[in-house]
Amino acid sequence: MIKTMQPFLSVIIPSYNEKKNFASGVLSRVVSYLLQQDYTWEVLLSDDGSTDGTVGLLQQFASKNPGVRVIENRHSGKAPTVTAGMLAATGSWRLFTDFDQSTPLSEVEKLLAITEDRYDVIIGSREIAGAKRDDEPFYRHIMGRVFNLVVQILAVPGVYDTQCGFKLFSARATEELFSRLSVYGNLAERLDAYTGAFDVELLFIARKLKYKIAEVPIHWEHRETDRVSPIKDSLRMFIDIFRIRLAALLGRYA
Repeated sequence: MIKTMQPFLSVIIPSYNEKKNFASGVLSRVVSYLLQQDYTWEVLLSDDGSTDGTVGLLQQFASKNPGVRVIENRHSGKAPTVTAGMLAATGSWRLFTDFDQSTPLSEVEKLLAITEDRYDVIIGSREIAGAKRDDEPFYRHIMGRVFNLVVQILAVPGVYDTQCGFKLFSARATEELFSRLSVYGNLAERLDAYTGAFDVELLFIARKLKYKIAEVPIHWEHRETDRVSPIKDSLRMFIDIFRIRLAALLGRYA
């Protein structure tokens, strides 16, 4: 259902060199699902400086689907790309979700089901009771557990999956939290693909500002990618946890 009024839900999908993934029809499935809902919506396709023709494909898709628009960004990584989409969105609730739809958009109904319970930050989780995760390599699961242990100790205790790329924020929380990013704010242009621990920084700020955070079990399916360097990326993410703590000590989240 598409109207000119403020949408109830904004769906933000970051992209980086996704030309090969277009053939799977993920974006068509996203729009097809939303068209079946009784709430108003918009989709923002936020591109991270793709160089393989992705932007042209996004623009073609948007031109054929009312309610979909494209945001072009320089290549700075996932954090600035998601942030650009979230802050450009106009929905009362704003979800960011991965392009590969490893968590299908239909799972958003589980998050939306508790929006009336005074939560402003509602995150999908692959770790809590009721979650389902398919086809994940054992080593990736162990790495995730170790990283979360560090996060629990140093940053966001009580949150069991900070890295799932399926998170819902109220408009108020979006404006306040994303604009306060420090470690992952105003990043320089880069050459490689990097996701990092920006979710940790977001949730750390949310906790600091006393936002209620709900963690909801979702269905997630592993998608193989060559964009993750297990050792290098893990080391950078661990370092960034300490940078987040330092930013807090310096009062950058006030």
